[in-house]
Amino acid sequence: MSDTDRVERSIVINAPRARVWRALSSAEEFGAWFGANLAGQHFTPGQRVRGNFTHPEHSAYAFDAVIERMEEPQLLSYRWVPYPIDPAADLVNDEPTLVTFTLREAPGNATLLTVVESGFDKLPAQRRAKAFQMHSQGWEAQLENIKRHASK
Repeated sequence: MSDTDRVERSIVINAPRARVWRALSSAEEFGAWFGANLAGQHFTPGQRVRGNFTHPEHSAYAFDAVIERMEEPQLLSYRWVPYPIDPAADLVNDEPTLVTFTLREAPGNATLLTVVESGFDKLPAQRRAKAFQMHSQGWEAQLENIKRHASK
């Protein structure tokens, strides 16, 4: 596996694991901190979840993922086509990446949340570097978003 095939980021959240799990595993809560309208949907393995992004610059694009695994309260994974706002993205034929969140207990009733997104090397060459760069930065921002959301 190359050093451009996966993005891995971690953060300690000052909230119990059950609270962080709920922020991840509830589609509506996930959408609230992630920036996607997932109202009325549920995360269920094997099922697709889809909703437009809520950021005004990206509202014409959708979060579109297929939930792969849910192991309460420690693992949630899904597949999606990364960087879907790229005009070169082929949302039907591009190989999806795998996003996996793992939760572990941390000192002081906190939670260590790690996200790994892998499979960038399977993207078409003309998209690969930009998708990897955008998601490398994006996961840092999204982990801060869930930290704020779950720490309330």
